[in-house]
Amino acid sequence: MNQAIIPRDKAHFLYHKDGHQCIQFSDLVVGEGIQANQFLIIDNNRAALIDPGGDLTYTPLNIELGKRVKTHQLDYIFASHQDPDIIASLPRWMMYTQCQVVTSKLWSRFLPHLASQYITQQLSQNLDERIIAMPDRGGAIEFGRGEIIVLPAHFLHSVGNFHFYDPVSKILFSGDMGASLIEEHAEQPVIDFDAHIPHMLGFHQRYMASNKACRLWANMIRDMDVEMMVPQHGSPFVGRAMVQRFLDWISNLSCGIDLMNQHHFDAQKAGYKK
Repeated sequence: MNQAIIPRDKAHFLYHKDGHQCIQFSDLVVGEGIQANQFLIIDNNRAALIDPGGDLTYTPLNIELGKRVKTHQLDYIFASHQDPDIIASLPRWMMYTQCQVVTSKLWSRFLPHLASQYITQQLSQNLDERIIAMPDRGGAIEFGRGEIIVLPAHFLHSVGNFHFYDPVSKILFSGDMGASLIEEHAEQPVIDFDAHIPHMLGFHQRYMASNKACRLWANMIRDMDVEMMVPQHGSPFVGRAMVQRFLDWISNLSCGIDLMNQHHFDAQKAGYKK
């Protein structure tokens, strides 16, 4: 794997071999938005974007994409879930490319709400005709000379949530699972897992629905051939040992509804007066 950082074009190669590339962009967010990673996969001159983000990232990401492929070579956008930092830029990609959008069937009927009437009028076909609505079980999407595997990750944190696995590079693009809240150098892999936990703990306790969902997901990943796990926020986990450390940690984490009690549902504390 080539992990050399290329500051000039803001690209960090996670994998680059035999016409197959996996590229991370970790500092394209401008303004006040939270740090977020965007991912580009290229195979045999075909392209796919994973979680391209919103308006804060559209222009710089489009510039980076244009350095590597033509817009007509963008086949897919993979959206792990519906959040603004995941897919708010969708109307622009749909207007200026012919890509299809792969997302949960639960969100497929909501995504058209992102597009203005002007955008929908400019499209040559209905927006929903370009959305691939994935069933809860996930599936395989043909891409380039191979495929991208769409893995169920529901309630982690969205009710309809998917992660994406590239069998060539053996990289798991894990959305918010494994996310860490750091402001810079998100392209650098985790070296000291224990020291990294404080950057992940609060986020996972709040955003992941329950330990049961975490354990079911971790059991699935343990059975897979994963060399690297790259979240949408923060640093990647490189190597099987580091991925295993994360799976062990998340399998034992109480989070979401595990931490809730009646104290969190108190109308009087919210300002209600009898």
